[in-house]
Amino acid sequence: MLSRGVVLLFAVACGAAVANVYFSQPLLVTMGDDLAMSPALVGSVVTLTHVGYGLGLFFLVPLGDVADRRRLVVGQLLLLMAALVVVSAAHTAALLLAGMAATGLLAVVTQTLVAYAASLAPSAERGRVVGTVTSGVVIGILLARTASGLIADLADWRAVYLASAVLTALLALVLYRVLPRHGTPPETLRYGQLLRSTVTLFVRERLLLHRALFGLLIFAAFSTLWSSVALPLSEAPYFLSHGAIGALGLIGVAGALAATVAGRLNDRGLSRRTTGVALALLAASWLALAFTRESLWALVAGVVVLDLAVQAVHVTNQTLIYALRPEAGSRLIGGYMVFYSVGSATGAIAATSVYAAAGWGAVCALGAAFSCLGLALWACTR
Repeated sequence: MLSRGVVLLFAVACGAAVANVYFSQPLLVTMGDDLAMSPALVGSVVTLTHVGYGLGLFFLVPLGDVADRRRLVVGQLLLLMAALVVVSAAHTAALLLAGMAATGLLAVVTQTLVAYAASLAPSAERGRVVGTVTSGVVIGILLARTASGLIADLADWRAVYLASAVLTALLALVLYRVLPRHGTPPETLRYGQLLRSTVTLFVRERLLLHRALFGLLIFAAFSTLWSSVALPLSEAPYFLSHGAIGALGLIGVAGALAATVAGRLNDRGLSRRTTGVALALLAASWLALAFTRESLWALVAGVVVLDLAVQAVHVTNQTLIYALRPEAGSRLIGGYMVFYSVGSATGAIAATSVYAAAGWGAVCALGAAFSCLGLALWACTR
């Protein structure tokens, strides 16, 4: 049985690792000025990081089913530390971009940790464990921009990545000492067979495909909000600073923490009901968010409900798909998260384009559409 302390350590490590994917977003202008990069080249910093993360989900995370997970986690963290050092020391655009791509690729250790935690948890408590660990992931995503902005204000953008490199090294040391020593998992697939089996799992397991589609839609809605909410807040009537907008992530944490209840509901066999209620709340959250220009309280309420709903469905998804084939847990989680990446990218691109063309009301309609599609899919797959 996993102790509460070890579960919290998994959550902290997951949050710290995934935050590296999002640190750059408030720092792009500063990075570009420092390295004399064109606006288009600066924009590719975020793109390459996410591309690296997507590749890592497919090519690295499945290794957890055939390798010693403890050694795999520690090794990936040490390589991630090295990539962060390269970013912090980069004095050319090429070196920065290479370092950011490697950072995204290796940050998928987050999903290796989620699968590892699920494998160590008793089946009766797996929902609670996955819920707590996944809360760490969501909190890391939400607070990454706030933390990077504060550190950059106190020092510079390089200090953000250097501090993260130090934290990553410390986590690697602690996890090496704390994680149980397990042998290589029973799977003996070759690497090519491993990747092919990741794809075939979606053909053989209908529940996996359904839950992956839920993941795509909820993270499209999640990304629709978080990739565009700074736009109306920086304009009339608010004119909020970057720091004040970044602090909005602190509000979202409340929803992420509250959604750990979803894991316990899954352990009680209420996953279907939990999913339906959460998707209905996700759709309803856009009603409050539509009044953002009239009331910050409406924004706060909408953010808390949206993050709670997304987290509840996400925890339910991962708990259910891992139970399908525990021996293929890393492939299941990695394949599922590819859909998450597609959803996140779709929401971000669509939201910024829609805002430029039709404003905040249209963005809320877009987010509601993603949410209602998820609810309709839930109703059709009952």
